[in-house]
Amino acid sequence: MKRITFLLLTAAISTSAFAAPETYVIDNTHTYPRFSYSHFGFSTQLSRFDKTSGNITIDREAKTGSVNVTIDTKSVNTGFPLFNEHIQGSDFLDTAKYPTATFTSNNVNFDGDKIASIDGTLTLKGISKPVTLSVTSFQCMPHPLLKIDACGADATTVVKRTDFNMGKYAPNVGDDVTITLSVEAVKELKLFK
Repeated sequence: MKRITFLLLTAAISTSAFAAPETYVIDNTHTYPRFSYSHFGFSTQLSRFDKTSGNITIDREAKTGSVNVTIDTKSVNTGFPLFNEHIQGSDFLDTAKYPTATFTSNNVNFDGDKIASIDGTLTLKGISKPVTLSVTSFQCMPHPLLKIDACGADATTVVKRTDFNMGKYAPNVGDDVTITLSVEAVKELKLFK
């Protein structure tokens, strides 16, 4: 009986160790939050942010996770330096007062083994609102160059500029803004002393 109890305990410990949450650190060189909106109905304008940091934690066995993303709003890239300054002004991102935007979540929703959506809080210009990111692609596998585990995803949501005190020129310049987060992250290496 003691032997059976020992084997069951060993199996439980092994399973819990195998199912432990894994943390991935965002790769800033391959992570680009983008935003798009209608420009007077003429075209859809697309811009991005060039500096992003954060981490993603996934527990595949428990089907849970968390996401923490910080975007350097001063890294906005419209493709035109003068317009970058315009977007950073007080009518829009107001980067002098709010140099970062964040997305945080402790509610990662799975469909089978894949992440399907992420419910969280988006903070822009000091205003926090609940948003749901729809995950359109998700893949984890060994990174062919780095030789460590990595994950990548594309996720999207739509927000209103006016909800974040950035409504100048609305509705002529679209109030609806589509945010797309294309992210790659590498597994956090834990060093033991």
